[in-house]
Amino acid sequence: MADPRGFPTSLPEFQRVFPSDAACATYLESLRWPDGFACHKCGELKEPYRFTARPGVLRCRGCRVDVSLTAGTVMHSTHTPLSTWFWAAYLVTTQTPGQSAMQFQRQLGLTRYETAYQILHKLRAGMVRPDRDTIGGEHAVEVDETLIGGRTRGEGRGVHHKTYVLGAVEVRQRKEGEDRSSAGSRDDHSNGKPLKLRTYAGRLRLQVVKDRKAPTCEGFVRDNVTRGTLIRTDGWQGYDGLTAGGWPHHGLTLDGDPKLAQAHLPMIHLIFSNLKTWILGTHHGTSQQHLQAYLTEFTFRFNRRFYPMTAFNSVLGLAVRTVPPTYEGLYSGTWEHPGGPERSPQIEMPFA
Repeated sequence: MADPRGFPTSLPEFQRVFPSDAACATYLESLRWPDGFACHKCGELKEPYRFTARPGVLRCRGCRVDVSLTAGTVMHSTHTPLSTWFWAAYLVTTQTPGQSAMQFQRQLGLTRYETAYQILHKLRAGMVRPDRDTIGGEHAVEVDETLIGGRTRGEGRGVHHKTYVLGAVEVRQRKEGEDRSSAGSRDDHSNGKPLKLRTYAGRLRLQVVKDRKAPTCEGFVRDNVTRGTLIRTDGWQGYDGLTAGGWPHHGLTLDGDPKLAQAHLPMIHLIFSNLKTWILGTHHGTSQQHLQAYLTEFTFRFNRRFYPMTAFNSVLGLAVRTVPPTYEGLYSGTWEHPGGPERSPQIEMPFA
């Protein structure tokens, strides 16, 4: 059964809700024109002409111009059926480990790997909301940097071809009286039952950066964290100017001590570990030019981990306001992912 908001909650329900291209077209139309069809050319508000053989095209009754449901979306000029796009969005947003392009191609029955690869990247472009809020506020935020990439051998100390990634995550406190029972193993127990930790990770931001110098680190915080938020970092000097800029700053030199790291920056270190495991395990690595797209997908899924079906709806809703990458742009390296430094990342979902 679908939930009260209309999102399918299982594979059989998804098949019932979206059994055909026509059903997908109806849903997409409701996202584009929630108050009813409006012609972009003449402004006509009447019910448009519809074509059984072309469910993705509407014709205005006033000026008779044809309007494509996919125009201006990540599906713009696609030759792939709408139902395939909907299955793609479902797989991307509801599978916990995500999908590699190879898995994607096999499950959707696509003949070309390049088609699967491009669909995935177009959906990732739809995961970035331009008007996203900053994080933090009442919640402290952990900030740190990491290196992502393959091993580099024989090039001397400090030489590498890895990519710097900056991350920021809210540290939220569970409400007083909230049920903390957990099926997993935890150090804390009550009446013989394991308990969840009192703190948990809130909204996340991840961004590819060129270095870890002060202007870069402070700029990342400025773009992504609400002014006045308590910032926790390690002892790296790149964050020393935060307090003067309006972000109370608690920096602590960890010296590689795992106990200090666990006590001071437990959330961001765990996220970095899970991120690297996901990139290597699901995707077997990625190139530097596309790393931001993968960070966007990871963040999108992380921030909606409690609402997997809402994530499916969001990626389609966000996609109708997105300019997708072209095939040439993806493979030439000229495409700049919208979650990068020019428009700080990512997507967020308020927690219940």
